[in-house]
Amino acid sequence: MLQNAFTLESLLETHDLPFVIINADLRIVAVNRAWELSFGVDRQQQVGRPCCADSGRCRHRQLFQSLEGYAGVHGGVGTVPPELSFNVRGFPLLDADGTLYLGETLAPISKPTGAYSGPTMIGQSAAFTRFKSTLLQAAVSQAPVMLLGETGTGKELAAEFVHRQSPRADADFVIVDCTILGEDLFESELFGHEKGAFTGAAVAKKGLFELANGGTLFLDEIGDLPLSQQPKLLRALESGQFRRVGGTTMLKSDVRIVCATHRNLADMVKAGRFREDLFYRLSVFPVDVPRLRDRKQDLPVLIDFFLEQLGGRDGRTYRLNQPALIKLLQYGWPGNIRELRNCLQLAAGLSQNGVVSEACVHFMQPLNQAAAVEATVAATPERRPSLNSLAELEADFINSLIVKYQGNRKLIAAEMNISERTLYRKLNRLNLN
Repeated sequence: MLQNAFTLESLLETHDLPFVIINADLRIVAVNRAWELSFGVDRQQQVGRPCCADSGRCRHRQLFQSLEGYAGVHGGVGTVPPELSFNVRGFPLLDADGTLYLGETLAPISKPTGAYSGPTMIGQSAAFTRFKSTLLQAAVSQAPVMLLGETGTGKELAAEFVHRQSPRADADFVIVDCTILGEDLFESELFGHEKGAFTGAAVAKKGLFELANGGTLFLDEIGDLPLSQQPKLLRALESGQFRRVGGTTMLKSDVRIVCATHRNLADMVKAGRFREDLFYRLSVFPVDVPRLRDRKQDLPVLIDFFLEQLGGRDGRTYRLNQPALIKLLQYGWPGNIRELRNCLQLAAGLSQNGVVSEACVHFMQPLNQAAAVEATVAATPERRPSLNSLAELEADFINSLIVKYQGNRKLIAAEMNISERTLYRKLNRLNLN
């Protein structure tokens, strides 16, 4: 790794997805362990390589010029074949000495066929057992499935479970992140485009709808799909036919649809923000995904699973002592399983000799006040976790960055690896104006 990037090492392993850091010379500085495992390439072989094989179509150059993050479907980086497609998110990073870098995560949009060795759903509680039984019923049906639940409950994992238990298990499971499909991206990413269809379309590209042929198309956060694009999706779902952007040939794709959302689509239909006909087309088989606070009996097995996973990543063994377990059981988990995983990741990093004690366990400040109230009620009255000390630490850290960057929010957000919108919420919550 380059000498001036040592302070970014800790950031690498906080990402479960393949993660790459690129410098202003458009060369790779570092990749994380998830990259090595996903692509079977030693990380040291990546250091110093150009970020893109085709410098004329490099998406990273623009970020260094504008400092604006990006998200979309793109090809690989370094030695990863550019013809492979990923849901990509890029954002600026600042080293401790003020050096600007680019960080990028790559999430495959198509899970490979064949033997499956990915993450599994874990639980033993009655709520989880009922949920899993419902998913098995949905899997054998060809009806569109709508997964409804709070953020962080594991809806993508449930969607993949439906696919793996269905007759289409040997075909691809293709993920569409509707939060990044804006007005200008929707048709190109979902239906593909022909060469020369628009500026930058140097080659023809298959869309996600076409890639999922014979398999399952998972529309994640379907409630975020722009209203203007919903008729095009409905038309493709009803007929199975579509045209690539710039093409004249009508193509056909046989896909199974699974959707997920944390929004109330029925209310969105009443408000005119979601098409009623698309709503009924997608929600034939609705499934409620249980919240973690409704299946607390599963906490011990989930904790063991995540600690074992973290131990395998770090090459050591982690264990939770009894006071720490009690503290985790008494918390309400408004952020659900995602919050549990992040909490344990921090706790493992703070542990001494692999022992996760009560002092290592810190909870996030809930952004959703309704969830925060419910979480407080769910916690036992004897020992409710205090967030004051953690909030004070966060406020002190942000204050130091305000001084360092003279109040420049763009630079502060970049160093914290968050969006300016998230930073604005934190400033309001902590009264740091």
